[in-house]
Amino acid sequence: MSKAKRELRRHLAREQRGIERRLAAAVAPNAAGPVLGRANIGYELSERTKGTAHGGMGMIARLVAEVGLAAEIDASVHVLAQHRPYHESDHVLNVAYNALCGGTRLDDIEARRNDAVFLDGLGAAALPDPTTAGDFCRRFDEDAIMDLQEAANRCRAGVWARQGAAFTATTARIDADATIVGTDGETKAGMDISYNGIWGYSALVVSLANTAEPLYLDLHGANRPSHEGVVPLCDKAIALCREAGFADILLRGDTDFSLTAELDRWDDDGVRFVFGYDAKANLVAKANGTPDDLYHELVGRAERAVATKPRTRPANVKDGIVAQRAYKVLRTTAEDVVEFDYRPGKCKKDYRVVALRKNISVERGDNVLFEEYRYFLYITALPGSAWVDSANMCSW
Repeated sequence: MSKAKRELRRHLAREQRGIERRLAAAVAPNAAGPVLGRANIGYELSERTKGTAHGGMGMIARLVAEVGLAAEIDASVHVLAQHRPYHESDHVLNVAYNALCGGTRLDDIEARRNDAVFLDGLGAAALPDPTTAGDFCRRFDEDAIMDLQEAANRCRAGVWARQGAAFTATTARIDADATIVGTDGETKAGMDISYNGIWGYSALVVSLANTAEPLYLDLHGANRPSHEGVVPLCDKAIALCREAGFADILLRGDTDFSLTAELDRWDDDGVRFVFGYDAKANLVAKANGTPDDLYHELVGRAERAVATKPRTRPANVKDGIVAQRAYKVLRTTAEDVVEFDYRPGKCKKDYRVVALRKNISVERGDNVLFEEYRYFLYITALPGSAWVDSANMCSW
């Protein structure tokens, strides 16, 4: 460690000890009145010292340079005929920095362009204006978008490699999910109206749950199935994680992503998976017909240990109102699981299905109307076990 880094750490440690002493001394009897607002602050404009609300951008720019992100973007993305003076990486980072600084639209770039301290922190004379940024974005096609994501992932793999062997010695948990993203625009290409009347897009994300990093993204009209286009993105994510050296791959997703036509291929390739599965009548009948002694109680994850003295939990106001007004309410009284083998119609081998059975009490006021079972199913290539608990289900 360099001398400058050691001195920086010592300085930060002194600052931390100082604030801890200050906070500890502040807890004392006080007869002088409210403590906030006592400071006598004066404001003046300094010629020598300047400030910005986004001081951390300088460190982010250094990080971008350290991992070689700009160079990867310029080597992979080619949408400009001339660089006058900005390169592809300048445009991409300009949009990204705008979002990091709280910008919600390209017009917000103008605030950063007029912040001299911000420009100095990036080492730039100027930034592309919003109109230029919009023109650059319109030049992107699907190939350019994928090239940009691949460039980012090559840098990402380099960062993973710096974490040491322990980082990749674990399972790479690859998640797939999608959500509806609305838009107020009327000229947005590719948008459509969703089942619940939202104009916008279905945004598909394939991410690495270990680090919460989005690996691949795709957009479809809001009326499209959430899993559309996920298979090639999952395959790319698998290849990326294997190239990075992860010891094991686990795919996860909800019922929309249990694409049975792909399960055999993934399983033969050594990729494990766990997906939610539709509670079809035949599977519910099988779970319902399983003897109770084969079910195992679903053990809940322990609550976080409280370091201080436990406090009395206040009364549940919502429950009191629901009971008083005799609203109909569903309460889960018990949860247990059972496992059995099942072969989907598009598969040539059996897989393990875990059925989570919830005992639901249907109540109105203080009266229990009836009880019923509801089943939630998961299909997986993970090995069977004699028991299943909620902690394991979360780690899937």
